[in-house]
Amino acid sequence: MTGIESRKTDHLELTARGDVGFRTQSTLLADVQLVHDALPELHVDEIDLSCTALGKRLRAPILIAGLTGGTEHAGKINRDLAKIAEARGYAMGFGSQRPMLLNASAVESYTVRDVAPNVLLLGNVGAVQAAALQLPEVSELVNAVGADALCVHLNPAMEVVQPEGDKDFRGCLPQIARLVAELSFPIIAKETGCGISMSVAQRLAAVGVEHVDVSGAGGTSWVGVETLRAEGQGRALGELFWDWGVPTAASVLAAHRVGFRTVFATGGLKTGLDVARALVLGATAGGLARPVIQAYYDGGPAAVEHYLEHVERELRTAMLLVGAANVAQLQKVPRIIGGDLREWDGLWANGANLRPNNVGRLS
Repeated sequence: MTGIESRKTDHLELTARGDVGFRTQSTLLADVQLVHDALPELHVDEIDLSCTALGKRLRAPILIAGLTGGTEHAGKINRDLAKIAEARGYAMGFGSQRPMLLNASAVESYTVRDVAPNVLLLGNVGAVQAAALQLPEVSELVNAVGADALCVHLNPAMEVVQPEGDKDFRGCLPQIARLVAELSFPIIAKETGCGISMSVAQRLAAVGVEHVDVSGAGGTSWVGVETLRAEGQGRALGELFWDWGVPTAASVLAAHRVGFRTVFATGGLKTGLDVARALVLGATAGGLARPVIQAYYDGGPAAVEHYLEHVERELRTAMLLVGAANVAQLQKVPRIIGGDLREWDGLWANGANLRPNNVGRLS
């Protein structure tokens, strides 16, 4: 097993079985209170969950978020989840396609189009890796797996703790701008569990990014995952920064204020009520990752199906109880923001977000 294959295997096992959740930080989605409608005048079974994302119709606003790839076992998981996404009309994302850059045969672990011809499929590459590639090489990552769009992931906190991780994050924004300007498919700027601040959202929008996956704090701590793989000073560093990040709900608010065309809300979503709250804050769809892989490890595809059926039932119930017959109506219902999320919302509203790579001033 190569080094990167070993790392991908570790990631899967720790995500499914390890204690790698945020310890004190939450998504803050619980700080969103929805207003009960005692007269919804709706039949729960007739509520329309469909929506459009990146030009494709989804039967429900759910993304099976980027999980894995690069090994034979990961390939089986990707194919099983792709079949579920196809049957249920969800979007699906891959884990990092970096293994394809090192070994051409790794493409097999990302090959799902034969079982999921209609799925909104999202490729995935790190911003640092993308910066080192020529445009045809980036295009090949998308074309080789038949993806509809490419996530370019931002993960400095994870990488700096990872024993084999990158340490130089200079030049990522200009490279993202290059990809947006010169490639024909959508580019999605994606975090990996530490969220997107107002400053980052503004800088991404300024270079033409129209789609984001906030992947906020409160779910899986990828710093935590790498901490458990690290030793010595690396482990001590990871312990200190385990709960680092912008909570998912705050990240969605920032992205919505900036006005991105697509906002995927991933990072700690577990229930249909979480999805509903994210949509009310401005998300296009909610992404589920760790609960899906945990269900898969517990009971295979059947357990994943059972879990996702329950998520849809919870989402329908939330929509009934706020009087929303469809997703567009849900996104317009009243909400009350309290707790710590109110503080984050006030920060974004006041524009007081430190921009460290812009001469350290407040803007």
